[in-house]
Amino acid sequence: MEISNLIGYPAAILTTVAFVPQAWQSWKTRDLSGISLPMYALFTLGVALWLGYGIEIGSPPVIAANAVTLLLASLVLWLKITTKDL
Repeated sequence: MEISNLIGYPAAILTTVAFVPQAWQSWKTRDLSGISLPMYALFTLGVALWLGYGIEIGSPPVIAANAVTLLLASLVLWLKITTKDL
């Protein structure tokens, strides 16, 4: 395994897992009053672009991390858009 992947995979796991509590809390409580819609929209777009970049350069850690993070960020964004803030 390349050294870049030895660094990339743990980084990908940590940064992706960091979004799980937010997505879970948002799903469970439907309280997204503390979530900024513009920030999450921009963040989700940025993650989608990082995923595209990872695909373009063929980097498995970048692809895996951003695919999962895009799913989680999209969930939170969708909840923010469709759920009335408490």
